[in-house]
Amino acid sequence: MARISLQGDEATLENPTFVEGFPGLGLVGKIATDHLVDELDMRYYASVHCDGLPRVGVYRSGDRTARPPVRLYVSEEHNLLALQSDAPIRSEALGDVAQCITNWIVDHGATPLYLSGLPAERDDGRQPALYGIATGDAATLLDDRKIDVPPEDGVVTGPTGALINHAAQADYDSLGLVVECSPQFPDPEAASVLLDDAIAPLADLSVDVHELVERAEEIREKREQLAQQMQAAGQEQSTQAQPLRMYQ
Repeated sequence: MARISLQGDEATLENPTFVEGFPGLGLVGKIATDHLVDELDMRYYASVHCDGLPRVGVYRSGDRTARPPVRLYVSEEHNLLALQSDAPIRSEALGDVAQCITNWIVDHGATPLYLSGLPAERDDGRQPALYGIATGDAATLLDDRKIDVPPEDGVVTGPTGALINHAAQADYDSLGLVVECSPQFPDPEAASVLLDDAIAPLADLSVDVHELVERAEEIREKREQLAQQMQAAGQEQSTQAQPLRMYQ
């Protein structure tokens, strides 16, 4: 049975921002969301039990506590919710998972930020480009923060694509943030661009991203196995953006 179960007291929030961190290309959404949870000391708020999610327990080094693979965190101070995920989702389960999470977002009046990486080689050392897309009436938020329009047709796949699809069908306000990233390796630099140039201004946050850049190599090593898992899972299970011509 699909449900999202609170862990502890219900938070007092008013039209919060919801940041989604399903793993995908370059792990940009996951790295950005994990950093947000740690940096803002967000509280473990709810366990997610949507149909189709892996039935596994996740634990951390130095901590005996086991938790479900998909969880919600909250910061009442910052009027913020974040989804943290440690496992890929089977392609046949994407619709059920997206519907379950979307229903909860709508019920709580949240504005979701959906995060995705766009494969790009950056041999010239330039900063990753960032683009924004929207459903409902949310495009004005991107215009206000001067987040660029995509330069070409594209598609977002995986759980993030399914979430955007549900928002578009319901004409519900949501934002999709697409950042150029490594097609092969975890990309903390691209995640820092997501945080600094999009998530922070959209959610009215102040987030220190220097640690992501300074510890980039260490983060890559820790996340490399999950990145390989996501590559092996294929584009239907892995959150990523790509040019529409390549998808077709």
